[in-house]
Amino acid sequence: MGRMPSVAEIDALLPQTQCSRCGYSGCLPYAEALAADAVPLNQCPPGGAATIADLAALLNRAPLPLNPANGVEGPQLVAQIDEEACIGCAKCLPPCPVDAIVGAHKFMHTVVLELCTGCELCIAPCPVDCITLVPRASLAQAEAAPAAADNRRRFAAHERRLAARAAGRAALVHERKRAFD
Repeated sequence: MGRMPSVAEIDALLPQTQCSRCGYSGCLPYAEALAADAVPLNQCPPGGAATIADLAALLNRAPLPLNPANGVEGPQLVAQIDEEACIGCAKCLPPCPVDAIVGAHKFMHTVVLELCTGCELCIAPCPVDCITLVPRASLAQAEAAPAAADNRRRFAAHERRLAARAAGRAALVHERKRAFD
């Protein structure tokens, strides 16, 4: 029996869109589940058949068709904000795993196309439905999709920023509670 691939080797094959369509909170948790042989290797719609084939070869498993319960394989997508309809609520900012949306509360928001992974996570929180996904190739100004390694770095930075903000809020609440003791 051969050496079991590391979580890092498995994670390196994933597209790093952090879309959570695989049922995990991101690519790394899915890689961990794959390493533990706890999940089928066909759960990643953004990676599609190519990623499934790469995972099958690395894990020495039989390739499977993409699980339709997780979505379908399609063209690379990017989010687009109808800037005329955007009310500046900022609800799309926190769920973007790679901070590809810029804007401020009560100001119009926009998507930085070269950073967007097409994860779809910004769509549901939008109260005015001004965000849509379009094929990256349909936009003349859109460059190639960001590299998985860049997505991984941006996601890690996003997670660190959210953790720091949560820690700061927790410290503030703790301090305010102490003021009433």
